[in-house]
Amino acid sequence: MRRVRRLASVSYAGTTAKGVNAVCLLVAGVVRATLPTNEFMLAWQHSVEKTRWEETYHIAGDYLLLTGARIQGIGAGMEPPEGAVLRGGWWTWTPPPRAIAALPLTQSTYTDDWTLCWKDRCRTLGALVPSAAEGSVVDLVACNAPGEPGNAP
Repeated sequence: MRRVRRLASVSYAGTTAKGVNAVCLLVAGVVRATLPTNEFMLAWQHSVEKTRWEETYHIAGDYLLLTGARIQGIGAGMEPPEGAVLRGGWWTWTPPPRAIAALPLTQSTYTDDWTLCWKDRCRTLGALVPSAAEGSVVDLVACNAPGEPGNAP
């Protein structure tokens, strides 16, 4: 099993640091899957309202940058921010820039699974990291893709 080492350089200009060309899914600091992409969409269903929420991320240096968000409705804890626009049944907006070193996702049987989409494919977190037990935290981080592109299922 390989471990991810964080890079020293940081870039927020929308460019990718040399070699950083993937999103790694880590459990307890160990890489369990790699998505060979510089952008992805994370989706989930709100546990109370049963409404879909989607966020788009881009690799910016050795960080993930949240670049867009949308929700299919409003309700408990799901109010769109000021400036959001209703388009085709979705409230959409561009969040303020925020660099994220690691995006933690908790596995739970009490809610629908997270969905990750990249390069015209989508997989649930459980399908990508089947070894993650109930309550496990899977961290998404920018990383260097392994020699063989596309080792994600």
